[in-house]
Amino acid sequence: MKEITDMNVDFAKWYTDVVRKSGLADYSPIKGCMYIGPYGTALWENIRNELDSRFKALGHENVMLPLLISESMLQKEKDHIAGFAPEVAWVTHGGEEKLTERLCIRPTSEVLFCDFFQKQIQSWRDLPLKYNQWCNIVRWEKATRPFLRTTEFFWQEGHTLHETEEEARAHTIRMWENYADFAKNVLAMPVAVGRKTNLEKFAGAVETYTIEPLMHDGQALQAGTSHYLGTGFAKAYGITFADRSGKIAHPHQTSWGVSTRLIGGIIMSHGDNNGLVLPPRIAPVQVVVIPVQMQKDGVLKATEKLAKSIEKIARVKVDKGDQTPGWKFSEWEMKGVPLRIEYGPRDIENKTCVIARRDTGEKQTLLVADLKKQISLILDQIQNGIYEKALKRNEGMLHEAKTFDEMKELAKTKKGFIKAPWCGSDACEQRIKKEIGLTSRCIPSETFGQKIEVNSICCSSAAKHIVLWGRAY
Repeated sequence: MKEITDMNVDFAKWYTDVVRKSGLADYSPIKGCMYIGPYGTALWENIRNELDSRFKALGHENVMLPLLISESMLQKEKDHIAGFAPEVAWVTHGGEEKLTERLCIRPTSEVLFCDFFQKQIQSWRDLPLKYNQWCNIVRWEKATRPFLRTTEFFWQEGHTLHETEEEARAHTIRMWENYADFAKNVLAMPVAVGRKTNLEKFAGAVETYTIEPLMHDGQALQAGTSHYLGTGFAKAYGITFADRSGKIAHPHQTSWGVSTRLIGGIIMSHGDNNGLVLPPRIAPVQVVVIPVQMQKDGVLKATEKLAKSIEKIARVKVDKGDQTPGWKFSEWEMKGVPLRIEYGPRDIENKTCVIARRDTGEKQTLLVADLKKQISLILDQIQNGIYEKALKRNEGMLHEAKTFDEMKELAKTKKGFIKAPWCGSDACEQRIKKEIGLTSRCIPSETFGQKIEVNSICCSSAAKHIVLWGRAY
């Protein structure tokens, strides 16, 4: 097997080893850019296809907008450009000719969607407009790591316009809940769900809602966000419509997105010292069939027949390579394939096969006649099992602090989230970041509307919110 670093010795090195040696991706010559291989692309396609079907079921349509944004267009929404300015990549020349105006390579597409929207609505009858784009993004990151934080990455960004604030806010929540459901039921990834603080919300948003899973090492990952943008962008970019009374009004806007960062989340939520552990519902290969003693007459043919019998209920692959079965076992274990079937002469004779689960390593012998009935059941057991395992781990990394000193001590000695009351002031949030090294991850949804009867963790003021604090990628 391709050796990987022990995650308990060097988690960052373990992560990079898994990304590269499992065939997901590798480095390109440009810092922060990746070559995503066929296996990583197939994984992203499965994520994309599932989400795309969910978006379309809610009435969204896919569009494709330009890669480049003019500097003057970007400058119209000041909070937005201020938030992204340090990460913007600029195009200054076309061929050898210097451009009269710099062009930005999109760090996100709010301004492009605004210009596009402006051309498409006249009255309230044109609303809502619900669009989504699958594309690549460039943000000039200083510190990079494959999938987690890269200069170029792939994502989807949804953008909608609504007649009323109530409708737009409801849509913001709906898409946030959709992401949370997808994380749980497709990625088998437990997430904290909540609203961002003012300092952590998206640049230009009124409110930002987030999903935040904890990784093996106790750091959080902002895995998906949904933003209520209000009418700020619409006013800046002159988007208006005639409302039901005939008056000119500005529409209310939302945006929401997830990216290939989800692949990093899957790796660090479920992987182990043997490599990837992929949730069956998005695994490129759900079942790999390994012929044993393939050189013997009839073994390969029988193996292919076995695989064909389950291809309608699972994504299945027969490994016909000339390596030893043991080498193949390790290779597909590294790739995180949920279920392995071993099939050789003795199995053929006995009309049985041996199956091995990637999540537990458990092996059992099944009658071939029962295989079709058992495959779906076992894959569901694996899906649910890895979710429960991650959930139990995360629950063990949730801590509570009532004083600033207690919070500081927990940050030194424990991994994960620290739950603590906060007064709502930017100053206290910045103090926690500066003195303890923690950022606010979210105000948990279960505390929305809850009366807080204690003082803030870092001052004598009454607390307004309970917040999850932590370190994050």
